[in-house]
Amino acid sequence: MSSHTRPPQPGIRLRVDLGGDLRPHRSAKIEAHLQVDVAADGAPTDLPAAELAVIIAVDVAETNRAAVRHALPAALRALPDRISFTVLGSGPEPVRYYPRGDDEWAVADRAERRRAAFAAGSLPLHREGPRPAGYATWVAGSRALLAGRPVSVHHLVLITDGSSAAGETRLEEELDACAGQFTCDVFAVGADWAPDPLLTLAERLHGTAEFVEDGLGRAITAAIQRLRRVHTPQLPIEVTVRPSVRQVSLSEKAPRPHRLGGLPQPGRPHRWSFSTYQWKQGRRDYLLTLVADADTDPLETELQFAMVSIGDVHAPVTARWHLPEQSPLHAPSGADSVRDLNATARMRSALRQGLVALQNHQWDIAEEYLGEAARLATRFGTDWVLEEIRTVADIEDAAAGRIRLRTIDTDTLGPMILRAGSRPGGPLTDAVGARPGPRCGTCGTTAGNEARYCIACGEKLL
Repeated sequence: MSSHTRPPQPGIRLRVDLGGDLRPHRSAKIEAHLQVDVAADGAPTDLPAAELAVIIAVDVAETNRAAVRHALPAALRALPDRISFTVLGSGPEPVRYYPRGDDEWAVADRAERRRAAFAAGSLPLHREGPRPAGYATWVAGSRALLAGRPVSVHHLVLITDGSSAAGETRLEEELDACAGQFTCDVFAVGADWAPDPLLTLAERLHGTAEFVEDGLGRAITAAIQRLRRVHTPQLPIEVTVRPSVRQVSLSEKAPRPHRLGGLPQPGRPHRWSFSTYQWKQGRRDYLLTLVADADTDPLETELQFAMVSIGDVHAPVTARWHLPEQSPLHAPSGADSVRDLNATARMRSALRQGLVALQNHQWDIAEEYLGEAARLATRFGTDWVLEEIRTVADIEDAAAGRIRLRTIDTDTLGPMILRAGSRPGGPLTDAVGARPGPRCGTCGTTAGNEARYCIACGEKLL
């Protein structure tokens, strides 16, 4: 997603909270919460539409034409002036349908929008015959198209009813090739799509996946409006580690869960770069995980394990190894922050796994996972998770994680699974404002909010 012009970089504030009582061993894990606050700092409110290139891809069977008949022309009529766009229709392979002729891209103005909206009425869709090529082919074709458009933001809007070939094996491989090339929002229509590949597309391409029963035109327009609020399309987070650190991973937890692929920089084996996209004003939360070999590190000595850099902003990750037989007098200041970050990830995962188990008629497993999701949602005040659970179960005691499943049509769970995996969540509450955990009455060690026994002496906490 490169460009000859670089939009103004937003103002960035970076805070690092370290979690855990570090004990030295050969594969010790160090977890840190990265909190990134982004301010516009004079950047324009909206990115100029000329800096955007958008593909609208319609992976839909002819039997579902009604789902896009009015929505697609409405979305095309709402395109902002000077945005680059192209429309792909469906067949055994994706078909570039608009613009017509040799031009791969159209640039929106009043006349171009009218022509595109009129042409959309005869957009080719899947018909009887060879099975469609699959999602890997859609993203491969999009990558090839977008590579020739040198603007700041490259984006794919994929509308699908699940009629692409099932059981394809190339999707992960193709997504690896697309990393850093463009982002993607997926809109599911109809009732025959599978959630997992759509969530994979959204996660790997840093977008969203959602079911749209009606209002598809408005959803496409809103997705493009979100792109225009991007101040910096791509901004890597760089992590430079000390030689004893053997593994580095980074994942975005809020506002949307994403796996971030990290690459060591050539000639600098201890520096890793993690690409991130669509930086807007607001806050992001990341979990940085380091695996270190402590065999030769000194004990009870402040050590810098990593330096985190975002643009011109840097923050160290520092900690000390404690003697195995002793416990520190005070827990790290960010311990609650890291625990909460992990717990919110478990909440989302439990909700999704519970719904998938319910879809597969695994009632006991579904009840266990959804109960765990209810317990964590109560702890964090995450009302939308509780509302999702109430759709399929009666919550008897949310704080204790007790629910009772109801009889439902499991074929209707797909939209809920998409929301569990892709719905944005708010940032975590600052650790300084969190309720303090209990303190052991025997040895004085501070514990986490959920602890029941002291990790240092084993006594039950009051």
